[in-house]
Amino acid sequence: MLAKLLGTLLLLASWSAFAQDAPVIAAASDLKFALDEMVGLYQKQTGKEVRVVYGSSGNFYRQISQDAPFQMFLSADEDLVFKLADQGLTIDRGALYATGRIVLFVPKGSPIKADTEFADLRRALADGRLKKFAIANPEHAPYGRAAMQALQSIGLWTAIEPKLVLGENVSQAAQFAVSGSTQGGIIALSLAMAPSFANTGAYVLVPESLHQPLKQRMVLTKKSGDVVRAFHAWLQQPAARAIFRRYGFVLPAEAQS
Repeated sequence: MLAKLLGTLLLLASWSAFAQDAPVIAAASDLKFALDEMVGLYQKQTGKEVRVVYGSSGNFYRQISQDAPFQMFLSADEDLVFKLADQGLTIDRGALYATGRIVLFVPKGSPIKADTEFADLRRALADGRLKKFAIANPEHAPYGRAAMQALQSIGLWTAIEPKLVLGENVSQAAQFAVSGSTQGGIIALSLAMAPSFANTGAYVLVPESLHQPLKQRMVLTKKSGDVVRAFHAWLQQPAARAIFRRYGFVLPAEAQS
């Protein structure tokens, strides 16, 4: 318990120092490549700088609840934004910016084939080809929870659970899958589509009917300043929306955002 408390205090101290240079934003790790591109474009267009920390939405929810100095939160689970709003920690209930998708990914050289019916994954569990399988931790990562729901829907959760390698967030789970340390995994489409993941393996979309929608919502915290508020507005403009779309996110209708 003491070690955990000290770790939290050190993180808060580092974030406070970090925030002196530029406002800090907490973002779900499925946004890593898309949001990095947006931040670069925003800085080029406006000369304004924001800094982004990536991680699991559940962990960020807890940290913001404990007064972490984030000025904005881009969550992969809109319910976490609603909970922060109910605690009076945000300026409103946020804006739906996208719906995420998950994919079944297999790295190059894997003995498993990716198919939307999970047929070969099922056979690999039975014949011993599958040794390890990566997903994000369902306890605090929305993409991990969606992966668990999909595996439960097709009746594979009980068989595959002992072989799971859990990433702290979906970005870490993707690294496990891409590195070949597992024979496959369920990761975010936005990561599988990133240029740095090109030619590292194959993937197929997991049918949306197998899991609850990954509705992703962003919100300004009560700590937000003018720079972050301007960036929040910019993320809802055509230039940012085009980047979201290019990384496989499903965009909300204007009336829903």
